Amino acid sequence: MAQKSRLPASYEVLVLAVLLLPCLVTGVELAINNSSDNQILSTKPGREESLWCTVRNNSRAEELRWYRDSGTVNVKDGNKINTTNICILPVSKTDNGVSFTCKLVRDESIQISVTLDVQFPPLLTGVDPPPVEEKNDVKLTCNVNSNPQAEMAWYKDNSNLTLKKDRYQIYHTSEVFQLTIKKVEKSDNGTYTCEAKSVLGEMRKEFHLTVEDRKPVFPLEAIIAATVVVVLTVTFGIVARREKILKVTKASMNQKTS
Repeated sequence: MAQKSRLPASYEVLVLAVLLLPCLVTGVELAINNSSDNQILSTKPGREESLWCTVRNNSRAEELRWYRDSGTVNVKDGNKINTTNICILPVSKTDNGVSFTCKLVRDESIQISVTLDVQFPPLLTGVDPPPVEEKNDVKLTCNVNSNPQAEMAWYKDNSNLTLKKDRYQIYHTSEVFQLTIKKVEKSDNGTYTCEAKSVLGEMRKEFHLTVEDRKPVFPLEAIIAATVVVVLTVTFGIVARREKILKVTKASMNQKTS
């Protein structure tokens, strides 16, 4: 009876390793602070945050690399293999929305990210507008920095500002709360207050508006016409006087010769 051919044991092991390699590679995953999902980390200015990135399902030493948005983060050589840690100390407002990403060096498609959600109460800034003449437009610009986004309102002389559609315009973004007053009147004089409120606190910023009397405006055409008239009058006067002087001088010379 013929015996079935059998592959060498070493060859069988090699074939099995090749078949299992895709499973080993695709099975590798990363985790940050024991979570294998991308996450949002809520924090506050002044805090210290520590991020630990670890390799899971790995069968060999893996090098890891950190990124802050698109830029790399420098870490020590002993802080790169299978486990790597970075500290954010202290957290600041400018870190809000920043993503920290941990990637596998040999295959950067294997990665995981944490995005910072830095929460802080409203901060308002702005400057008083210069004095404005009646019938001109003016803008009061209140700069807003807040997370979460604050609810905004305008007041005049500590009273609710009634927004008239034909005279007031509001421009509102996450960073700017602007009030435009069209064709200001003397009654618009006063103190305007920008108010921001969020679950973390509130802030008010005052703006002082001064409306001045409208200065009379002379038409340019009338000024030019008046100037031309004056110049012509003076010129004709000089010419007429010159002719008179020449006549007197000529008559005097004739008398001397006679």
